[in-house]
Amino acid sequence: MPGAHDRPGRRGGNETRTDTHCPYCALQCGMTLTPAADVAPREFPTSRGGLCQKGWTSASLLDSPARLTTPLVRTGGELRPASWDGALDLIAARLTGLQAEHGRDAVAVFGGGGLTNEKAYLLGKFARVALGTSQIDYNGRFCMSSAAAAGLRAFGVDRGLPFPVTDLAGADVIVLVGSNPAETMPPFLQQLQGAAAAGGLVVVDPRRTPTAEQANVHLAPAPGTDLALALGVLHATVAEGLIDEAYVAERTAGFDETWRIAARYWPEHVERITGVSAADQRALARMLAGAGNAYVLTARGAEQHATGVDTVSAWIDVALAHGLPGRAGSGYGCLTGQGNGQGGREHGQKADQLPGYRKLADPAAREHVAGVWGVDPDSLPAPGRSAYELLDVLGRPEGPKAMLVFGSNVVVSAPRSQRVTDRLEALDFLVTADVVLSETAAMADVVLPVTQWAEEDGTMTNLEGRVLLRRKAIDPPEGVRSDLDVLAGLAERLGQPAGRFPVDAEEVFTELRAASAGGVADYSGVTYERLRAGEALHWPVPAAGHSGTPRLFLDGFAHPDGRARFVAVEHTGPAEPPDAEFPLQATTGRLLQHYQSGAQTRAVPELAEAVPEACIEVHPDTAARAGVAVGEVATVESRRGAVTAPVRCVPSMRPDVVFVPFHFPGGQRANLITNPVLDPTSRMPEFKVCAARLVPAGAAESAEQQGAGGAS
Repeated sequence: MPGAHDRPGRRGGNETRTDTHCPYCALQCGMTLTPAADVAPREFPTSRGGLCQKGWTSASLLDSPARLTTPLVRTGGELRPASWDGALDLIAARLTGLQAEHGRDAVAVFGGGGLTNEKAYLLGKFARVALGTSQIDYNGRFCMSSAAAAGLRAFGVDRGLPFPVTDLAGADVIVLVGSNPAETMPPFLQQLQGAAAAGGLVVVDPRRTPTAEQANVHLAPAPGTDLALALGVLHATVAEGLIDEAYVAERTAGFDETWRIAARYWPEHVERITGVSAADQRALARMLAGAGNAYVLTARGAEQHATGVDTVSAWIDVALAHGLPGRAGSGYGCLTGQGNGQGGREHGQKADQLPGYRKLADPAAREHVAGVWGVDPDSLPAPGRSAYELLDVLGRPEGPKAMLVFGSNVVVSAPRSQRVTDRLEALDFLVTADVVLSETAAMADVVLPVTQWAEEDGTMTNLEGRVLLRRKAIDPPEGVRSDLDVLAGLAERLGQPAGRFPVDAEEVFTELRAASAGGVADYSGVTYERLRAGEALHWPVPAAGHSGTPRLFLDGFAHPDGRARFVAVEHTGPAEPPDAEFPLQATTGRLLQHYQSGAQTRAVPELAEAVPEACIEVHPDTAARAGVAVGEVATVESRRGAVTAPVRCVPSMRPDVVFVPFHFPGGQRANLITNPVLDPTSRMPEFKVCAARLVPAGAAESAEQQGAGGAS
């Protein structure tokens, strides 16, 4: 089989090399693609000419044997090839019939944080105009929603990094909370070298990850205690006179209420909660106070909790106490995960939002967007259910009877995944649009093959709020259509006038610009022409002549009084603490070679061969107590399910923690065990910690058999 860099040029397209961006994470590394689909890195600010293993092999999927190239319709229990007209006609007929019988909300739509801005925008419009359903959300709810909510209440606006990534290079101190970029976005590590050289790179993570290995300081709190640790650092900041009093007085509000809670979290008390020494908490407070330029950055490890919003707020409080946000060369930010995790939530595929980061419940927002769409504002549905709540009611009397899934693999990625699988099976009708037959697509009644990143134009918004143009480099395989074409074809079959749903990406983006105008995430001044010319445009860009806003908050925060808000938060701990029956704490995360649910990267031979299956990482003593040796197959059990995989002993692991990566299907799905309890504000599930136990695989099977025998 040809390698990733020596395949023949078997498709037409541009006859020159095309500058574009990697299809994976939100770093959106710069790359160049040839007509033969050869990848080469190119200089770009976020990646500095770097690519990770996933980026280097990204073109392998373009001509992979796993690639879908014809619509599939389930007939006689099996998915069989069908024509496009036949597949779209069937979908429209089934959706129309179900809505006629059960109402508009009988049909749900589920999107993805990897969709381009144009796709995310048109998907939200399709749900609310063509289907008239309120039941739409996306997998970004599982990614960055807690940080978004915390950013909104602290600063009045949510943009992952409110400053360019390159600003990090000038920092003396960078605190990474729950982030492992050495595996999730390796080129990003170049931005951290200055802080590391200055002795100021701090990683907060229960595991000694590859990122923690490169840090000057690694703090390893027990899973689910990051909030308490932040309160301890805040307490030390105030108690030792390290707070930036002038900044707090002039640029913030709410400190007194916040301090009333933080005053109870002296470092010695926090040490008992987290396992992080009081001395280390005080040392971190001193590092931040003594830095010329410092940043606090959070990621999924801090956010994917039932108290994720409060946890992020606690770290924002630390940053505010040291006067970092809104100061050139310093700040707080969140490292977005998915490729379009930022733009994907700004333009309408989230249950409560309209384009431009407008609120669906806001009458003025409804009027503006409805005017762009040419519909009555009163025809737009109200906000619907969040992602997990939506998945949890599928097929139930009160829930949708059909669902359309674009760019997501919820069978692997959703918490309590066996329950989600059961709910998908209960649907009357399931449609997926994807590039490979993912585990979710394999369950569908209709599967639609769609274009990939290199086969289409479209914009992405990276982790720093910069709008990028990902350009078409090659033609798609015969028989494959774009998601935009799919939505337009379905919309017309559902009775929408021709042209209301454009199929050209630039035309869709022009409409998106109008819909976002005046909103928080204002793209109205961004054009394809400006992006083709290489302009660096960070939103908001409210006019054609506007140069963008690379650094937010320098002149004030987005609240009416211009002040940032301290938010008083209390540590409550994991929703499911360990006990005698389940004495360990299970946590999940990513591996270097794979991405998200693994549906794409598991189809790339180089990556699948490097890491073909999941592993269970534990401390050697934990494995010994469970009677499991290195390499043996063991089972991690929780109250919801069990994951079975080979054991890997890691001496640096906390003895009370077990780690499972979440990229793998079947019985190795990490989300078989995760806890779906939701943050009350963001509706983010608690992916990062649940009570668990480790047992030999045979013992788990024996227990299941005995339980089944007793039940009968």
